[in-house]
Amino acid sequence: MPPRVVRIRSENAEFQHVETLRRNRRKRHRHREFFVEGVRPINRLRANGWPVHAWCYGEQLSDWARAILDDSTATTHYEMPSALVAKLSRKDEPSELIAVVEMPADDLARIPVRDDAVIVLLDRPSSPGNVGTILRSCDALGAHGVIVTGHAIDVYDPEVVAATAGSFFDVPIVRLPSPNEVADFIASTTVPLQLVGTSANATTAVHDVDLRKPTLLLVGNETHGLAERYRELAHVMATIPMRDDGGATSLNVATATTVLLYELRRQRGS
Repeated sequence: MPPRVVRIRSENAEFQHVETLRRNRRKRHRHREFFVEGVRPINRLRANGWPVHAWCYGEQLSDWARAILDDSTATTHYEMPSALVAKLSRKDEPSELIAVVEMPADDLARIPVRDDAVIVLLDRPSSPGNVGTILRSCDALGAHGVIVTGHAIDVYDPEVVAATAGSFFDVPIVRLPSPNEVADFIASTTVPLQLVGTSANATTAVHDVDLRKPTLLLVGNETHGLAERYRELAHVMATIPMRDDGGATSLNVATATTVLLYELRRQRGS
């Protein structure tokens, strides 16, 4: 069945629904939908088969945008004046297309646990930019999935999606309420996972940890670090050695996670 074409000429209820998905976390999760714009994110969500509920677009479209709409399996197409598309868009140069995308279930089965497993757990992250950068690093350096736990920013916030430069759609992300669900997950896997906690105060350098084993990397909150329960679960706490005579006492959490993933990849010879 072809998409239903709805022509929007004012900030009506349908327009407001899409606009609310951009800025309101509660509405995103109530409707199980989130807001995506930008050429690379849209190309990656399509390449990975993410279901799109609706497309929003204006009068002037490139061949790229027209090809996407011609191939669309969305339920609805919202056609509107360019001024309304610009009002929806969060970009300085408004996007041609805005997608309303189906939010997947928080199902740990989406993350493969294999003999070469690399999984990153983020404990109560508070910065959309940091989470977006970590997801991009996970994609670039071969992590198989990301778990986000506790009271955290919304991983479906458009700022997070934009910061990943499309990698959001290549790395499975699952949200869990607390360390208790993580402990149950670890106990249920057929492949034993090594839990490596991270802390600037740890005494074991990351290059002294054998990261060739199936690994769950535990990354703490930007301000408070890892919760005590994760420290108890960790088999080892690791740190990134830094110069003693510098002013910096720690690294930004996204930078540190990228360094740790690079060291893991280096040890595995890839």
